[in-house]
Amino acid sequence: MITGERMAAVDANAAALGVPRKQLMESSGHAVARAIRAVADPGARVVIVAGRGNNGGDAFVAARFLDDYDVTTLLLGRAELIGTEIARENWAALERAGYDTREITDSSGFDLPDCDVVVDAMLGTGISGDLREPAATAAAEINAADATVVAVDVPSGFDADGGDHAANGVEADRVVTFHDAKPGLANLDADVTVADIGIPAAAERFVGPGDIALARPDGREGRPYVIGGGPYTGAPALAAQAALRTSAELAFVAAPDAVAGEIQGYGEDLIVQPYENDVLTPAVADDLLETAERYDDVVVIGPGLGTADETRRAVRQFLASYTGQAVVDADALEIVPSVETDATLVCTPNRAELARMGGPDADDLAAAADEIESFAAELGHVVLAKGANDVITDGERTRISRSGTPGMKVGGTGDTLAGVVAALLEHAEPLEAAAAGAQVNGIAGERLAETQEFGFLASDVVEELPAVLWGDRDA
Repeated sequence: MITGERMAAVDANAAALGVPRKQLMESSGHAVARAIRAVADPGARVVIVAGRGNNGGDAFVAARFLDDYDVTTLLLGRAELIGTEIARENWAALERAGYDTREITDSSGFDLPDCDVVVDAMLGTGISGDLREPAATAAAEINAADATVVAVDVPSGFDADGGDHAANGVEADRVVTFHDAKPGLANLDADVTVADIGIPAAAERFVGPGDIALARPDGREGRPYVIGGGPYTGAPALAAQAALRTSAELAFVAAPDAVAGEIQGYGEDLIVQPYENDVLTPAVADDLLETAERYDDVVVIGPGLGTADETRRAVRQFLASYTGQAVVDADALEIVPSVETDATLVCTPNRAELARMGGPDADDLAAAADEIESFAAELGHVVLAKGANDVITDGERTRISRSGTPGMKVGGTGDTLAGVVAALLEHAEPLEAAAAGAQVNGIAGERLAETQEFGFLASDVVEELPAVLWGDRDA
């Protein structure tokens, strides 16, 4: 099963791997043509009712594979307003080749010809709710026609993810969907065919630009709460600064008063909240828990905390009672396997930390991806295992981020990753935020390595994050 949003991400990933959407559209259109051939003999009358998106583009392609049928293609709207270049190209190909094509610019001008098969290619995944004109009029005529209705990807007006159908949506007899089944299609009273259109498995397995787009912030939101510092001061500052660079409104750092001033010195944009004691203790943890629960923001816990016994007890106490979202990193990771919590956790261990948590001890994390997935399933939390290739899994789904460079072995890049993931958790589900975070952090390092190779610092990675997220839309 794949959601509409995830399908769009996979399409983008496939293009980055060298399988462009134009090629996928050709395969999709061929699949639609095969479905039509399955319900009607050559010579039958076929009418395609197409919208101005890629859903319509798939149907334009299908028309070219139906030369032994009597085909008319109706475009709802003006051709110059077709929304994507590849759909426009396929419409233009029909026009130049002399196919029967007609533009319907007003609902009053829609008249569905008598036909044996009508193809619904008005609206695809990601568009649901009651249909508006001219699609509403077209749907009414399609439903009233004495013809077999073949829907492209999903029937227009149907929510492929949730299974809700608009009151005036298209009632399809057959659905040709692509690559994988959509969650809501099982609710339809229709024959559903899943067509393989040549998307490589790597487009789902490996993190790519589609994953970044899926998690990319579209505004300032979130106030991550970093609980760190004590023996070390740079780590919590890097995490907080990375969160700010990834769209957080504010970034708070709760740290011992002995080091709070030093942490504040790393950046005037940080809001440092000191507490008494030299390290995190159980007594302090209660106050931090109250603050975290009250403001309901993502917590980052672990960077620079140290491993004092009282700190470990404090982390256990915090996690046992916390109910929100948290990125767990560094010194807090070893506590996770032995604590029961209602919190939603993203754990970000490196190879050694993963082994200490009870996960596989592997030099090549990608080769151990199945074992890491099993470990995450037992743990009950998302695991982002950091290595030459990062493995991101929730125990059921696993993705691998291949971004990064050997220069990122410099200290602190794991802390920047924790901050990036925390900020993205405001916009995306945990697995998606973790996958995109790993990819973004790694690409930032790659950009720096082009000119500095082994000479850049984690603080440089922080500065590069905005360009990766918003400057390189095809990164």
